[in-house]
Amino acid sequence: MFERFTKAARDVVKGAAGHAERSGAAAVTAEHLLLALLDREDTRAAAVLGRLCPAERRPDLLSALSEARRRAGLSRADAEALADLGIDVGAIVARVEETHGTGALAGDRKDAGWWSGRRTFSREAKTVLEKSLRVALARKDREIGDEHLLLALTTTGGVVAEALADHGVTYAAVDSALTASAPL
Repeated sequence: MFERFTKAARDVVKGAAGHAERSGAAAVTAEHLLLALLDREDTRAAAVLGRLCPAERRPDLLSALSEARRRAGLSRADAEALADLGIDVGAIVARVEETHGTGALAGDRKDAGWWSGRRTFSREAKTVLEKSLRVALARKDREIGDEHLLLALTTTGGVVAEALADHGVTYAAVDSALTASAPL
């Protein structure tokens, strides 16, 4: 599948692996893919993200991702569903952090000695990559670009899609912006 990726899309995947490595994460996640997309300039996805989520709104987006990481990756919808069952995720996070420190539920391993070789991709990140292929095929595009990765991120559900949607980056908004813009 990677042979169908454009240079920009390959750079996003490499950038995501870099984000995972710098954060000490055990695997590349959808969040790392988004962070790598946000690093990009002069690509179709970067142009769309610049329009839909300009630089001054990015700290809020990153904060939403960080807050979700503190909740062990649970989306707000997940936390609300658990609240309906009488489980207060906020209280659980507070107790765990009281005992083990802030971010204890984030799940990132910080010990550098445990890992060697290539970083794996989480199930969610693999789903994004697979969906990017489906999106490209549905749009009748011959190659998978970083814009297809962005579109796929908006459809996977979970924390990243929720944070993007909260900041106006939905599949429909991205699709409209791509359709309205000339190819880069």
